[in-house]
Amino acid sequence: MSGSGAARRLRAEHSVGRLSENLREIVYGGNDGIVTTFAVVAGFAGAAMGENAAPVGAVAVLLFGLANLFADATAMGLGAFLSARSQRDVYAAVRMGEVRELRLRPEAERAEIRDLLAERGVSAPDAERLAELYLRYPDLAADFMMRHEMGMADPADENPAVTGLATFVAFLLFGSIPLIPYFLLPPDAATFSISVAATFAALALLGLVRWRISGTGLLRSVAETMLVGGVCAGVAYAVGLAFRL
Repeated sequence: MSGSGAARRLRAEHSVGRLSENLREIVYGGNDGIVTTFAVVAGFAGAAMGENAAPVGAVAVLLFGLANLFADATAMGLGAFLSARSQRDVYAAVRMGEVRELRLRPEAERAEIRDLLAERGVSAPDAERLAELYLRYPDLAADFMMRHEMGMADPADENPAVTGLATFVAFLLFGSIPLIPYFLLPPDAATFSISVAATFAALALLGLVRWRISGTGLLRSVAETMLVGGVCAGVAYAVGLAFRL
């Protein structure tokens, strides 16, 4: 099983840390936090561009921005927690069915294992021998079938509480950046321009975090993160313009 001491030791030897394991939550939470907060700022900025638009105060921007920031961060964190819990429950139920099949229909399961191995380039004699060995160790056989027949990775090492917390913290940290100019400056066009720059700086920072943790290409990590977040930010601003006062 992936949660064994040997597996943990091997992950440590290959530098697979908690940040790497929670990269999905960090990127997802961070990107959503940036875009959600910028949507509030952009909405106010776009709505205030009309000729008869009422002035928008910094307090209003901060009130709505912070309310969305904390409410959505909480919802995202709890959603990630429930999602991780559900994933573990589904995996356990499906794996239990595989163990039952191995016990009740060993010959049929042997054939399935042999076929799966053959599809991966294992010769017929070796596939037959490996299938026989797998059947001697039902837990190992069940893990093999879950991964290669069902396409489901074992979530045993994923702590739902840590998953939810990582999403919550990333959402708050990155999502607060577009609001920072409104703490310091009046809510005018210049402040909005600074907030736009802060938003893209936050996306670039998130891309750097992604690059540093995952080890993928620097340019690709930053460019993809900024492109996806930039599209979402542009949509938010367009909605604000469409409903300007």
